Amino acid sequence: MTTVPIEVSKFNSLSARNWLLLILGCLTLFLPGFASIPPTDRDESRYVVTSERMADTGDFVDLRLQDRPRYLQPAGIYWLQATAAIVLDSPAHDSIWAYRVPSLLGALLAVLMTAWIGAYFFGRNAGLVAAGLLAACFSLNFEARIAKIDAALLASVLAAQIALMRAYVEPSVKRWVSAQFWAALGVGLMLKGPLILIVTGSTIAALVIWDRKIAWLRNLRPVWGPLITLAIAVPWFVAIGVITDGAFYERALMRNFLGKVGAGEQGHSGPPGYHLALFLFVFWPGSLLVLKSLGFVWRERLTPAVRFLICWIVPTWIVFEFVATKLPHYVLPTYPALALLAGAALFAASRPSPSPLGRFAFAAACILWLVASALMASGASVLLWITEHQLNGLAIALGAASFAAACFAVWSLSQHRERRAVGAMIVAAIFAWSGVFGVAFPGAHSVWMSPRIAATARAALACENGVLVTSPYSEPSLIFLFGRERTQLAESGADAADMLARVTTCGVALIGAVEQPDFIARARALNLSVQPVNTIEGRNYSNGDELSLTLYSTPVR
Repeated sequence: MTTVPIEVSKFNSLSARNWLLLILGCLTLFLPGFASIPPTDRDESRYVVTSERMADTGDFVDLRLQDRPRYLQPAGIYWLQATAAIVLDSPAHDSIWAYRVPSLLGALLAVLMTAWIGAYFFGRNAGLVAAGLLAACFSLNFEARIAKIDAALLASVLAAQIALMRAYVEPSVKRWVSAQFWAALGVGLMLKGPLILIVTGSTIAALVIWDRKIAWLRNLRPVWGPLITLAIAVPWFVAIGVITDGAFYERALMRNFLGKVGAGEQGHSGPPGYHLALFLFVFWPGSLLVLKSLGFVWRERLTPAVRFLICWIVPTWIVFEFVATKLPHYVLPTYPALALLAGAALFAASRPSPSPLGRFAFAAACILWLVASALMASGASVLLWITEHQLNGLAIALGAASFAAACFAVWSLSQHRERRAVGAMIVAAIFAWSGVFGVAFPGAHSVWMSPRIAATARAALACENGVLVTSPYSEPSLIFLFGRERTQLAESGADAADMLARVTTCGVALIGAVEQPDFIARARALNLSVQPVNTIEGRNYSNGDELSLTLYSTPVR
């Protein structure tokens, strides 16, 4: 079998105009809803409350959610979020958007690095298409708006994979390329521990097994390179080990990391094939072009750059398919490689006519993709109807425009106008995500209980800087919105009464229906005067429970 070589473009193949276009495109995709979506539960708000404490106290070593240890991941993401809050939101540190900035920048950097890889190895157009598909996909758009680790981690993975790819494909690389690889590993370890090693390690292992060669690994400078990784990661890991007397390692490594591998935590489990089944949606709209690229990938599998991308995707994907705990974003580190293959396929030098079976398969894929497009386009309208029982004109219009663009993309592909199809897909994503994140999420007021609770509690307080005692509602978003120091979590209704009695200024108590009898009985026993002032009803979207919470106030003391 003969393979068609892929021309490697020059380092500077992307112009300043190209970079500016990519940045503006990313901001157009990522910014709707960025600041208007309330803090989400539970992961985002847990990160934010921990980072807020770090910003307030200046303790950049220990990790605590209020007074409880949070020993799940290293400190890297908390450093980034706390720094963003200090620089962008001082002195209050109470704006959710500031904590989301590291995720936004991580997503942006990931897109730009994807463009660089595509342009360097496959040409300018392939790089732009790959970057556009990654920027438009649902998974990255979600992570770019949430104050979590994964968008920042993706940027560190890409930085490592760029250097690794150059070390593999090129006869020799500069020392700074090797340094980039080891530095990226150090940053990744500080963000999410060993996860980056799964991606880079499995890529290296697959390439060595495929080629039966290891000589190219010398390009990574394995003698002195690991010292860079150690210099980045070791100081904090030693410090946290000393401070916690080893408790961090027991919780983070044994319980959190290995626990997720062996068992589906918090109900997040699924069979092998879970990520494959969701791919059509989480990588939408680019998923159709990935499917279309499979023939190209098979034909060009012996080309070093394509082989590298295959070894980047396949072993990492398999690992996460067999890990017991499953969440859609776990395979996010493979998406740049998938986007790169899709972009390279569109501009390949040789594209043989598909067989009748191939044409049938692609037609079926187009139909499935259009079904997925309809679901994505209608997501904003459906969400607002379910939560608010209203038809939102803007959401409907954006959804209709998104689906129309998706249909145009399929028609363009049928006419072999691939560039026009890619543009239509990105437009479809802009309309869809503007509706979902910019209109529906901020507008679904009934599901955002914490903002309503915080506003109601502030209005009910008889003094400034009063205290909120709550049981059993203990979502971290409420802690962030009302104030870390002013929110006290009680273990029961009776415990809430005890805590409220110890308040020296003024306070309110948020009590669930089940806990109310114990709360009232204990308050009477303590001669504590409490008066119901409001009832807040809704659904806790974190666990699906219907909630009826009563807010009680006490006189000023």
